[in-house]
Amino acid sequence: MNPAGFSVTWPGRGEPVPPGAHGPSPQIYALVPASAGGSAGPTITAGSSDPAGSAAPACASATTGSAAGAVLVGDGARIAEAHPALQTHGLGPVGATQLVYLDPPYNRGGSFDGYHDNMPRHEWLGYIEARLLVARDLLADTGTVWVHLDDAEAHRVRCVLDEVFGVEAFIADLTVESNPKGRQLDRFFAGSHDRLMVYARNPEKVALVGGIAAAVDPSDFPHVDSDGVNYRLLPLRNTNKRFNPRTTPTMSYPLHGDPDTGAVSVDPAPGMVEILPVFGDLTPAVWRWSRDRARERVDELVCRTVRGRSGPRVDIYQRDRHEAGRIKKLKSIWLSQEVGSTDTARAELRAAGVDGFRTPKPEALMRRIVELATGPGDLVVDLFAGSGTTAVAARDLGRRWVVIERNPDTVRNVLLPRLTAGGT
Repeated sequence: MNPAGFSVTWPGRGEPVPPGAHGPSPQIYALVPASAGGSAGPTITAGSSDPAGSAAPACASATTGSAAGAVLVGDGARIAEAHPALQTHGLGPVGATQLVYLDPPYNRGGSFDGYHDNMPRHEWLGYIEARLLVARDLLADTGTVWVHLDDAEAHRVRCVLDEVFGVEAFIADLTVESNPKGRQLDRFFAGSHDRLMVYARNPEKVALVGGIAAAVDPSDFPHVDSDGVNYRLLPLRNTNKRFNPRTTPTMSYPLHGDPDTGAVSVDPAPGMVEILPVFGDLTPAVWRWSRDRARERVDELVCRTVRGRSGPRVDIYQRDRHEAGRIKKLKSIWLSQEVGSTDTARAELRAAGVDGFRTPKPEALMRRIVELATGPGDLVVDLFAGSGTTAVAARDLGRRWVVIERNPDTVRNVLLPRLTAGGT
């Protein structure tokens, strides 16, 4: 999957992992029955009433049957060991996961929530690579992995992602505004954003929606069609000057239109004038649609007289309708007013009656990720569950989910109480 001559390395890369390098083997601690939908809290499985101090024991005596979600205590690098137990509840993740989300320690120094955030860089990179390899094995061919970091290590992790998934599997490197006020204690600039890197398991088969309905602004569609549906007029001409009769000659052809009635035809017709695509300065342009496509969808086209800087001229527009279910592509910068911030996330935890987790993610952010990457009933896995935002978002959106958290105190004191409170 790697291009010839491209590789990254660091001290110790490729050497066998020492025994005990990864944390405890994951065990199911809590299940949400499929019948619970989005309303009920988790059901604590048999034999796992207290995860404090160590991973909960395997729930071999738990009743089998389909579940909507599962909380595991243990290390995400070993999640495959829990696959047989999860499979009995319809949650076997290996090769069947549509979204794997990783929000690991950023390696900025210090220690928090049971994780060391000050590893030597070569150890931290090996730690991340091991979990990226696990994520790759969990994903279905149509799935994606989302890695949440900041600028401290993200550029190095991009290189590792290129090796693990392949350069051609890259989808996006998103900027997420996490602190609108900026961290004033930062040395030079007040950091205000995180990075969210997205890769496909198989770029030929990936299923990913690039936009959401909430991003569509109805005011962008000021006209009303004969059937009552709002629409806007988009130039059929390609407005990018890189595309012109020299670079894309097949997209330059005459159309015919009547600016009085608005009618358009691909072929000459009585009362219609010939129209060639031009830019505002009247230099030759090309259409966005091929001749065949224009013929198939001619009812969507309208002819109008426009008054440009070179005087009046006749042009062709597409009637772009605001149909039900329409989505809009999201930009690569996600603002806090759209997806929340760290402060928003902390307020959500307090509203759920829990506190004491330093780095939660906002629910709006995770809902957006889950909506873009999955459909109803798809499986979502979070290898660093933390405060449980992924579980809340996946549950509320009708997805199946498995989240794993290494720190049993976080599971007991934050994640489970939050799920019980319904994430509200």
